[in-house]
Amino acid sequence: MDRRTFSKFALTGMGLACLPGPVARASIGGAGMSFSGQGKPYERLLERAKAALAQHARSIPLHDRVALADFNAASNEHRFHIVDLVSGRAMSCLVAHGRGSDPGHSGWLHRFSNEPGSLATSSGAYRTAEIYHGMHGAAMRLNGLDPQNYNAESRAIVVHGADYVSENHIATWGKLGRSEGCFAVARHILPEVLGMLGPGRLIYADKV
Repeated sequence: MDRRTFSKFALTGMGLACLPGPVARASIGGAGMSFSGQGKPYERLLERAKAALAQHARSIPLHDRVALADFNAASNEHRFHIVDLVSGRAMSCLVAHGRGSDPGHSGWLHRFSNEPGSLATSSGAYRTAEIYHGMHGAAMRLNGLDPQNYNAESRAIVVHGADYVSENHIATWGKLGRSEGCFAVARHILPEVLGMLGPGRLIYADKV
């Protein structure tokens, strides 16, 4: 499956139907994304995600795709992987971690936290929920499904776009900026990420 076909396929169905009008109409660009098939560096994390998908099967209605936030990698790497479980293909892009997970702003996630006010990233399984418009523009709510991330809703942990997530930011600073615990992606990538996920799928975050 080539990149154009995969992107077109990914933006059909429930994910696209749930996007707000302006986001759904946004053009899909290739900059800032990579596509992979064999030789996955996230294989161990994917196995954990599949186990989480089985564990939370009743809470997650859609099992065709999962997203992995691989925090073993530095923030200047494409470490957010949306994996098609049927074809094995994946779209990968940049994602920020929380400032409470990296107080010295090293570009590496050092710790997870579920505590309110921690400004940290939480590990574990999340269910993608509704897409809405808020302070960051289009964003997607997340429901934490594990003991280590059950505060996700009350902490307003979401997927959103951010200016501090970009190749230009990396070129200047060598790393991304930090979120307040949210999964922040590049603004121009956000429409594709929201379209490929949509409500009712698994995001799994961890260091393996």
